[in-house]
Amino acid sequence: MRGAVGPVLAACLAATPAVACDAPPWSGRAMDGSLAVNPAPAPGPAAAWFEDPTTRYAHAVLGDGVEAGTLAVLLSDDPSCAVARVTLPEAEVFEDLAPRLADLDGDGRSEILVVQSHRDLGARLAVYAITPDGPGLRLLTATPNIGQRNRWLAPVAAADLDGDGAIEIAYVDRPHLARTLRVWRYLPAQGALVEVAALPGLTNHRIGEGFITGGLRDCGTGPELVLADADWSRLMGVSLGAGGLTARALAPFSAAAVVAALACRD
Repeated sequence: MRGAVGPVLAACLAATPAVACDAPPWSGRAMDGSLAVNPAPAPGPAAAWFEDPTTRYAHAVLGDGVEAGTLAVLLSDDPSCAVARVTLPEAEVFEDLAPRLADLDGDGRSEILVVQSHRDLGARLAVYAITPDGPGLRLLTATPNIGQRNRWLAPVAAADLDGDGAIEIAYVDRPHLARTLRVWRYLPAQGALVEVAALPGLTNHRIGEGFITGGLRDCGTGPELVLADADWSRLMGVSLGAGGLTARALAPFSAAAVVAALACRD
């Protein structure tokens, strides 16, 4: 089932939270499993979700062939309950489970990370932000599209992976084909992403599964990405350092091993 609970990427997902609105603005509009909530009270996006289900992009990599046409964001948890929306043109969809909220530039306001796919060019990782001069959303930056229809990427995490104070975004490029982990660093001064590392032989998704396997952990020695190796035989821990990405085997792969690893019980 799409969005099923399991060894999935943590995307600030939660049950319906308390908000200042008379009624949650996503009620009756959010696609199943797509609500992402900012867990900390802070200025900026309080929640984000997908709307407008569509079958216009017949890829079905996540199992059901239904993708989203609109990204909606509750701009802040205050009585105004202002919601901003981005509706994509016919050639594009949000080919994703749920938006991810992450503060990329350290200003206390989360940006919104989504997988956005084009009918001819495939997927890219897109970053949206609240407009500085009004209640709206703008495309802040994005990775290049993979370059071919029905080619997808599976996000892993957004965090300061190497301890240098900058935020990196990690995803698996074509988890069923290329099986390459890619890490991009966000540069606030340029408002841009730059690729800083890549490592083949890793994956986090099987075709048709409605969840993404693994995620991010810190068991006391720094951030570590949890993924599978290319043939799903081993659970892998991957860290970013001065020399690039380093992978180590954590355990034979199983769903239970993923849960244990993310909880630092391996």
